[in-house]
Amino acid sequence: MFTVLDRVSWPGSPEKPNEDSCGASGDWAWVIDTSIFPGTSALMGKGSDATWLAGFVSERLSDLAPNAESGVDLLRHVMAEAHTTFMAVAPQERHDFVTWPVGAMTLVRRRGAELDVWTFADTTAFVHHPDGTVLTVGEAPELRQFEMAKARELLDASGATPKNITEAPLFQAWLAERRQRQKQGRGLALLGLDPTAADRVRHQTVPCPEGSTILLTSDGFSALVDLYQQMDAKELVETAMTFGLERLAETARKIETEVDPAGKLYPRFKVSDDTTALLLRAA
Repeated sequence: MFTVLDRVSWPGSPEKPNEDSCGASGDWAWVIDTSIFPGTSALMGKGSDATWLAGFVSERLSDLAPNAESGVDLLRHVMAEAHTTFMAVAPQERHDFVTWPVGAMTLVRRRGAELDVWTFADTTAFVHHPDGTVLTVGEAPELRQFEMAKARELLDASGATPKNITEAPLFQAWLAERRQRQKQGRGLALLGLDPTAADRVRHQTVPCPEGSTILLTSDGFSALVDLYQQMDAKELVETAMTFGLERLAETARKIETEVDPAGKLYPRFKVSDDTTALLLRAA
């Protein structure tokens, strides 16, 4: 079982809906970070279809996870439900993968002294053992390096800033090409409306002795480690354990809005990203 110690989920901007979510149910927990192609109209009544997807998946996991045996089967089932629900209201022009909401996700399950971790894209599980050892599980550090380089390239080429880069034709062309690759099964496996992506989710099993602390984060939160380099993984988790998650979220916001809003020090595609984290104790 997990005990929830703390949670935080802030939208990147007060003018936009939060497209993250997180939750826990029994021996399972998760963090979700979704997105949608810029300018895509909302069909599902949440201000953003990405917000709808994050909430839908979180709600269904809360209901289904306690009786699940397989993380892959659970994800495939929930994504199939999301596809059916979305397609029931989507007009023909929205039956195209490019305009569907997609997302990153980390789903964990504790089994005895082990933790199963299923990861789509750039969310992260930090596992802090009672002896102080910290494991970082997920692809976020590697993906961050690629994203930083691409953000620098597109910001320089377009003359845009993180505030308006999503409106730049260069960015939209790059994003559309990535979506096409994913549609063809050649890109990252992502949470979304394609249940077959569950067969390509990354899976790892790591030690999780009793008394371990697990921090699940969206990339807007793990940026403190892998983008802004304010601390390492051990300091991130131990700061969360001592002072709570809001202090860390506030630190990220200060960097984004006061220190580097133009993305010169830390190239990125948003001034501030949605910032979500869930702190758990394995008992």
